[in-house]
Amino acid sequence: MEHVPPPAEELALLDRELAQLDARRAHLLTRRAWLVNALQPQAPNAPRRHTPPVGHGWAPGQPWGSASRAAKPSGPPRSAQNVLLTLGGLLLTVAAVAFTLVSWGSMGIGGRSAVLALVTLAALAAPVVLLRRKLAATAEALAALALVLTLLDVYAVHAVAAPDADGLTFTAVASAVLAALWAAYGLALGKLHLPLPAAVFFVQWPLLLGAWAAGAPVIVVGWALLVTAVVDGAIALWGKGLGVRVTAGIGLAVMGSAALLTGLGESLTADGPLGAVLPGTLLLTAAVAALAGAWRAPNGYVQVGGVVAGLAAVAAVGGVLRAAVPGTWHVPVYLLCGLALLSVVRAPLPRGAGRGVLAAAGAVVAGALLWALPPVAAVLLGPVELVAEVWAGAPDGFRGALGESMRWSETAAAPVVLAVVAGLLGAAYRWWPSLVRVTAPLVTPGATARGAAGAGALALGWGTLLLVAATPGVPYPVAVALETVLVAGLLLVAVRGAEWGTGDAGTAEGDGAGAGAGAAGGGRSAVAVTALVGAVGGAVSVGLLSLASEAATYAVFGALVVLFAGAALRTRAVVEQAVFAVAAVVWGTVLTGCAARSLALAPHEAAPLLLVVPAVTVLLGARLRLHPVALPVELTGALGALVAVGLAVPDAPFLALVLALCGVLAAGAAVRPERRPAAGYVAAVLFVAATWVRLAASEVSVPEAYTLPVTVPALVVGVLRRRKDPEASSWTAYGPGLAATLLPSLAVAWADPDWLRPLLLGVAALVITLLGAKCRLQALLLLGGAVLALVTLHELAPYVVQVAGALPRWLPPALAGLLLLAVGATYEQRLRDARKLKDVLGRMR
Repeated sequence: MEHVPPPAEELALLDRELAQLDARRAHLLTRRAWLVNALQPQAPNAPRRHTPPVGHGWAPGQPWGSASRAAKPSGPPRSAQNVLLTLGGLLLTVAAVAFTLVSWGSMGIGGRSAVLALVTLAALAAPVVLLRRKLAATAEALAALALVLTLLDVYAVHAVAAPDADGLTFTAVASAVLAALWAAYGLALGKLHLPLPAAVFFVQWPLLLGAWAAGAPVIVVGWALLVTAVVDGAIALWGKGLGVRVTAGIGLAVMGSAALLTGLGESLTADGPLGAVLPGTLLLTAAVAALAGAWRAPNGYVQVGGVVAGLAAVAAVGGVLRAAVPGTWHVPVYLLCGLALLSVVRAPLPRGAGRGVLAAAGAVVAGALLWALPPVAAVLLGPVELVAEVWAGAPDGFRGALGESMRWSETAAAPVVLAVVAGLLGAAYRWWPSLVRVTAPLVTPGATARGAAGAGALALGWGTLLLVAATPGVPYPVAVALETVLVAGLLLVAVRGAEWGTGDAGTAEGDGAGAGAGAAGGGRSAVAVTALVGAVGGAVSVGLLSLASEAATYAVFGALVVLFAGAALRTRAVVEQAVFAVAAVVWGTVLTGCAARSLALAPHEAAPLLLVVPAVTVLLGARLRLHPVALPVELTGALGALVAVGLAVPDAPFLALVLALCGVLAAGAAVRPERRPAAGYVAAVLFVAATWVRLAASEVSVPEAYTLPVTVPALVVGVLRRRKDPEASSWTAYGPGLAATLLPSLAVAWADPDWLRPLLLGVAALVITLLGAKCRLQALLLLGGAVLALVTLHELAPYVVQVAGALPRWLPPALAGLLLLAVGATYEQRLRDARKLKDVLGRMR
């Protein structure tokens, strides 16, 4: 057996170990300080450091703590130097700008030119001398100043030498000159980091500003942007230095995006196929340039080039074809062009570029689906409007039940888009091994991808059938029947898919073909989940759609009850079985509500009828017993009972009846041992609540005449229960009996202006509280104490209000503040008191 020391000895051991840890930490900190000092640069004549501390922080010939005294660095740190240089460069730049803008007019033309030229040449020449003296940071600061001065020189030349020149043209020429100047300067002084990125920045503007100044068409501006982007791409690939490549990369992204957007805008606004040829040529050129750059780009950017090339090619070809078809079919044209990109799996492209083209194809397909899915949502959610007009009569057609918010004539191509994508996904799911072999050079999709393909094919096929019915506007009975049949088909797929997924998973574990079986199991599982979700969503949609006609409502919800109950009995998967069973209970509850409406019952009169389904769930739970589906079914039935209680609230007698019936159902569930702990309390609460409501509905002013005859036998039963089982909780034995009298009497006492009932109730509560404290019974102590406190509060409330009205307004907040201060000052003690009280109550029965 393991020895456990006494508390005092264990405390001493912990103190010694903590002291050793503190000593070890101090030693490690001393060693760290010595290492930090040893790594810092020393002056040439600085004395060498002593031997580092060893052992427990001490070495021979070394005083304690000597290692912690670090020698100060001989010069200022690099960060301080950079700050000083940056501030100096900024001040010089501000001075130069101020001189140019403010003092320019007080000098003649010769003085102006001489001063700016002299200062600029000095700023350009200074870095050469500074680099020879190895003052690189100072040279960078002066190079930045020279950059600003060259810009000021350009401004001065335009203001003095060419004041009548066009601003855009002059800026374009000046950008080209500055780009050449700073490129040459940066190549001559290779150690400077600023000139070459500045040259790349100036390269962005000559072509764009030149085309803009010449009043060129938009397509020419797009070509200027594209050429600039190609130059940026070349610099990003072969440029020297990180700053050059980053600047060129930013320019490539901005100018390339602008060129693509320009070409796309021109393509979308073209009047005909011939008008879309020039924008298409621009976009195709951009696609070729992106693909060529992807051949040489680093690994992280190869796929981006493939994506851009694919999207640009689709926009180019699709723009020409789009201009030749009606507006409804524009999206299918782009979709077909995007699907044509799938042929890249056979093209000799780099792996990353091929993946990028495939991603572009996926993006086009996703965009087409986003365009085609809103009509499907309108079909599924449109019948919500029928809830406000239940059984108003069957509409003229399917569209009449969906509302007029959707322009169905503009979505005629949506079923085609969904059908094409669903067919491709279904083919991929069906011939998955062949697809894997074909795409192996670029991608290697797994079982998850196959499952996603199958699920997508199922969902899109379902949406296609819905749109095929909604777009031409089939008759209302045909639409209801079609949606019901689709729900039945989805249920069949969900049941079969769950069985196949379970079987294949087991096969994957049991035989040698693990990969194939696992893939199949994963795919079928995803299909089953999609079918399950679609079945529930379709059932809700067709249920709403059926509300337009009484006959359709009974037919649809009756069919849904049968279909979902049959699916629950047929499937073996627990989750699917629970979902099907719960859905069947919900549809059955709706069906009983429809029956009440057909009988022309008021809401409170229909409440008892709604308890038929909860009663069935209680019986079904007793039959299922410990089956995992039993609890969800019973909880769903309990929600139906809660709806019945809500409907009965306006009428007190019916509310008492419904509460009593719910109590009977809860008591029936409490007969089973596994439900007894929860259902027993619920039954007791419901019975007591039904009694109170019935007394209130009958305007009983002396509830004790009705509650005491219940309380006495209940307490006798509790005493007998405690004698038989001393460990039984006092809440189980005495709680229901005491609450049956105390709580109704308390409710009446609060509205009773007389003094007799509060006095008697307070005395009874005091006796119960004392008995609970003496016998250590939690139910008696808490119930009696709560009732006593509330009765006392009721009796003292008028005097408290009177005293509060006589006090100054500032006194209650002050007293509250003092109380908070006192509680805060003794917070730990109050916390311990609360824990002690909790422990005392916890030890009571």
